[in-house]
Amino acid sequence: MAPSTRNKLVITASFIAAFILISIPGPKWADQFRPDWVSLVLIYWCLAIPQRVGVGVGWTVGLMLDVLYGSLLGQHALAKTIIAFLTLKLYLRVRMFPPWQQAFFVFLLLAINQLIILWIKGIIGQPTETLTRWTSIIVGMVVWPWLFVILRKVRRHYHVS
Repeated sequence: MAPSTRNKLVITASFIAAFILISIPGPKWADQFRPDWVSLVLIYWCLAIPQRVGVGVGWTVGLMLDVLYGSLLGQHALAKTIIAFLTLKLYLRVRMFPPWQQAFFVFLLLAINQLIILWIKGIIGQPTETLTRWTSIIVGMVVWPWLFVILRKVRRHYHVS
């Protein structure tokens, strides 16, 4: 298999896994603790190979999330595009830090994502979630170091560059 085809397959498979993780039903009380897997995977690939995964991929997965959730078309696309843009602007600085320090950067990006979605919901008059929705951001920050290590091993094993 050609390296470029393998690269695309590995990246696509990681996004598919993220979509599966957010689609798996669970108890209602656990929904507030579910991290935004798609954003975490997008942040990882923007940090790891910014020449391949960028704003366009962020916009695409955001549109797919809009369709999956049945939300206003473009709501998640805007949020993921901004996350990808900010990650690409700061990736050289963030890559220097160990994963546990990168988690604070991820926390800020996930908070920006949540604020954009809440802002759009407020503009169109939809009711916004309670403060418990913000716990998923903290869970995403805690999960980041392990996700980083797993995706890095996958990237190195399949020689994704």
